[in-house]
Amino acid sequence: MNYGVILNVLGGLLRFLAAIMLVPLFVALYYGDSLYPFLAAIIITGLTGILLSYYYKATDEWKAREGFAIVAFGWLAAAISGSIPFMVDGFSPINAIFESMSGFTTTGATVLVDIEAHSRSILFWRSMIQWIGGMGIIMLFIAILPKLGVAGRQLFRAETPGPTEDKIKPRIRETAKILWLVYVFISMLEVIALLLAKMSLYDAVTHTFTTMACGGFSPYSQSIAAFNSPLIEGIITLFMFISGANFALHYRTLYTNRQSLLKDDEFKFYLLVTVIATLLLTFSLWSDMGETVLTAFRYAVFQVVSIITTTGFATADFNMWTDSAKIVLLAVMFIGGCAGSTSGGIKVVRFLLLLKYAQRALFKSIHPRAVKPIKLNNKTVPDDVMQAIVSFVVIYFMIFAISTGLLSLMGIDIISSITSSIATLGNIGPGFGLVGPMANFAAIPFVGKIVLIANMWIGRLEVFTVIVMLTPEFWKR
Repeated sequence: MNYGVILNVLGGLLRFLAAIMLVPLFVALYYGDSLYPFLAAIIITGLTGILLSYYYKATDEWKAREGFAIVAFGWLAAAISGSIPFMVDGFSPINAIFESMSGFTTTGATVLVDIEAHSRSILFWRSMIQWIGGMGIIMLFIAILPKLGVAGRQLFRAETPGPTEDKIKPRIRETAKILWLVYVFISMLEVIALLLAKMSLYDAVTHTFTTMACGGFSPYSQSIAAFNSPLIEGIITLFMFISGANFALHYRTLYTNRQSLLKDDEFKFYLLVTVIATLLLTFSLWSDMGETVLTAFRYAVFQVVSIITTTGFATADFNMWTDSAKIVLLAVMFIGGCAGSTSGGIKVVRFLLLLKYAQRALFKSIHPRAVKPIKLNNKTVPDDVMQAIVSFVVIYFMIFAISTGLLSLMGIDIISSITSSIATLGNIGPGFGLVGPMANFAAIPFVGKIVLIANMWIGRLEVFTVIVMLTPEFWKR
């Protein structure tokens, strides 16, 4: 393990984050808010980065282990440095780190009791870190920093969500730049759409940040329900759904093949699951709660898209809905969006391939000598990829079970324990019970917040990037 290169790259990342903090500093200056939270964060983060880069020299000799360590500790360092403005603003250290980790990992779980009581610049920073974390801090770092060169491939593989690597260009840096440009382009479209829907510029930008990142932070305690606008809900629903799809496919649809999305097996399954869940939830709200069909559909489509994309916005307090409605939402909590999107969760492609795997197992029980490969987009999926998917799902549910058990031992009711665990591990945000969509995570005990911070970190980095560091072999020279 080359510790010097890890610390050198982390130093560069911290200097990069310090530069990004100039944006909320100017926002604070514009609105007349206190500049101290961001000045302190810029100085501490920048100086730490300069010292690390000065004392530890870079090298081109990178291995997979260094890539995993840089990505894992890079996200941890980002969450800690991003928490400094919150601490200066009066947050306790654990609450500040929780809010920052929730932001960068695009989880959207919050400890804020009265959101509107905080300054506009702090709430802007809270939304902005979700947008940065959505496409990936390391991905942006790769796109901007040319000296990473070939070593950027290790970082790309460690951070990119999904079971397969989806490169657009042969060079990783070019792929990262294209993905970020598509991300920025679609973000601009959403800002324009929300402005046309009569949102203020501040609200349009902050909600675009958190929609595109599938993050869910809002400057309002009532989330999107605060606007009570079907038009705004429709725009945000559309862009949440877009953000839950593979951004490499968005690029291909825009620039190479207009049919790329519609021909993709994962996207078609993603659309199918969303439609079925929306219809089931619409029926539940109409039959069990007496809503009109149009009102039931309006609430259903927004909540389903918000949960399956792990955004976490809400237009209704679904904590008060019937059990049948909650089951639909709980089911899509475990699925998540597409690989290569900004959403969290297990990912649609893994569920699709597991279904194909189960189908093949049933077929081979009848025809044991038959050869039946598993295919995705007319390409055979290698057995090692299937083994990795099965391992991922097993470890994912083990972490979910352990964190649920730990929270329940702290006196938290079982519904809140289950949903807060999956909401943080899947980077979803709200759950049921104590952590419902109109509530927050402030009442979770200190140790419980540490467990959930770990969940957010592990979930955002697709489990293996963090868990592999717990093996003794990882640290051997």
